Amino acid sequence: MNRIFALGEIGALPGGGCNRLALTDADRDGRDLVVGWMRDLNMEVTIDVIGNVIGTWRVGKGAPVMTGSHIDTVRTGGLYDGNYGVLAGLEIVETCQQHGITPSRPLAVGIFTDEEGARFAPDMLGSLVYAGGMPVEAAHNVIGIDGVRLGDELERIGYLGATPCPGHVPHAFVELHIEQGPLLEVNSVRIGAVTGVQGISWQEVTIEGQSNHAGTTPMHLRKDPAYAAAALTVFLREVAKRYGGDQVCTVGKIDVHPNLTNVVPSRVILTLDVRNTNEKVLQKAELEIAEFCAQLEANENVTITRRSLARFEPVVFDDRVITLVEGLARQRGNTVQRMPSGAGHDAQMLARLCPTGMIFVPSHKGLSHNVKEHTDRDDLVAGANVLLDAMLGLAEMEF
Repeated sequence: MNRIFALGEIGALPGGGCNRLALTDADRDGRDLVVGWMRDLNMEVTIDVIGNVIGTWRVGKGAPVMTGSHIDTVRTGGLYDGNYGVLAGLEIVETCQQHGITPSRPLAVGIFTDEEGARFAPDMLGSLVYAGGMPVEAAHNVIGIDGVRLGDELERIGYLGATPCPGHVPHAFVELHIEQGPLLEVNSVRIGAVTGVQGISWQEVTIEGQSNHAGTTPMHLRKDPAYAAAALTVFLREVAKRYGGDQVCTVGKIDVHPNLTNVVPSRVILTLDVRNTNEKVLQKAELEIAEFCAQLEANENVTITRRSLARFEPVVFDDRVITLVEGLARQRGNTVQRMPSGAGHDAQMLARLCPTGMIFVPSHKGLSHNVKEHTDRDDLVAGANVLLDAMLGLAEMEF
């Protein structure tokens, strides 16, 4: 808890949250703090070419059992998203050292670059490069929302490492995270044994119309991209309601130009976030959205272009890891439920390399990406204890 609060002071916001966008000065300061803690625990620290930091406690033999997450945040982040998983990993190493426990394999803790994707798209960028899903050069050339190049920012903050990617394959990977949703709390369950991560489709949609006088331009002669953007926003909500189940759709960012009260806009840029646990259903939703955009173009005399920001298929975690987490959690007297993750996580990228799973603890009122994000201390401790058991258990398992 001391480490969580100390890290939360970097980029601290009024109301208790923090702002550490990836590869900013605040992110650098957070990294420096956590790397210092790793070295205090006699962990070997490596930094790779995309800035991922891996701290390894070199005991036992073979590939390490790895945990970890991220410490970058959105602009209005909380204290626990990502940070909890990284710092719990350090707690596991420290606990083993304090109690004379020597695992049969090394234990590693990862800090993955730009998990949020809030400054550089796509999200989970660092772990995606680590797993070989994106070339290093392409990642370095990503331009952020503030117009800067990712590779230049890595170098500027001193975290452009030399260790190559794809990274070393762990024996297994398990990530501890707050749920970021309401289900565990609503169901009065303490531990989520995460079964997988739903598929994610991010698009940027640019709608070009014609800027004109708001008072003199008749409605039937307008080429109004703001109306088209509003219609598309409403359509996404209708898709989510009609599909039901795990389907969610969000318009999270809208930029209007010239953004003046008495001017019909000339251009609107908006982002679409569409997710489902079923790949075929997700593809169906994407097709419907594309067809609706084509209809809007014809009906409203605007031009619509779409650009993919991120596209990840649903990921199913290793059932052996899921079952291990579930059983260990119950042994400690916790209530447990199997559940998919609605948010993307670094674990979904590591699942390409090795047996992988996740552990969830409740989020109060389901709030995350919010300065009011909170998880009770007892739940945080319970999750860390399950992570301890899981890492030691995975060290003994052969895959």
